Amino acid sequence: MKMSKAVKFTVLSLLALVLIAYVAYAMLFLSQPDGEERCAAVELIVKKGNDASLFVDEKDIEQMLKNANVYPKGMLMKNVDTEKIEDIIRKNEFIAQVECYKSANGKLCVTVEQRIPVIFVIPDGKDGYFVDAHGNIIPNHNTATNLVVASGNIDEKYASKSLAEFGQFLQTDDFWNNQIEQIYVMKDRKGKHVVELVPRVGDQIIYLGALEDYQKKLGKLKTFYEKAVGTVGWRKYARVNLEYGNQIICTKR
Repeated sequence: MKMSKAVKFTVLSLLALVLIAYVAYAMLFLSQPDGEERCAAVELIVKKGNDASLFVDEKDIEQMLKNANVYPKGMLMKNVDTEKIEDIIRKNEFIAQVECYKSANGKLCVTVEQRIPVIFVIPDGKDGYFVDAHGNIIPNHNTATNLVVASGNIDEKYASKSLAEFGQFLQTDDFWNNQIEQIYVMKDRKGKHVVELVPRVGDQIIYLGALEDYQKKLGKLKTFYEKAVGTVGWRKYARVNLEYGNQIICTKR
């Protein structure tokens, strides 16, 4: 007697459910470490930032855990507190995110993501520091980077807001990231922060003024580069003023 289509469908559906249940069981239980076995290995992975800066490495993380007496190698897996390990690592000012979990065969996996700096700041008379895209201040770690340097009359509030946003813009814009080497910050007569830009090529000064509408100002300057400069020559100008968004004022040498 032939099996009806409805019965076939029911049987196949039941088989599919059994298979799904088994896979879920295997993932949930069979991959879990035995709590009575000891931690045989610790896998530490530290992800680099987009400029390949490495503020901490695997050895730093390992030493951090040893100093806190929570390095898990040799411990019973049931006694390894992954949340505590994450909390200890997360306290480091160079760390953005951390994930810690137990794996099979007595292995503990720890993945660390660093903060990504977008600008290096050197305030007048003070030590330099990095600032990430979220405005977090990162102490100088004597790490070589290709980041734009901002110096001058800079406080942390201005650095963590205006300069962080501008630095993030430069990081995501290939043209200006390759064009701008340094930012100099000063205050005008009204006590407002204004900015001068130093290009990587040439000795011209680009006066941007306040950072408001910087994308519009730089957009006009890029057009000027592409059209006028190719005709008259860039070296002809000593200073380019972008303070007024609707015009570019060039000062000849």
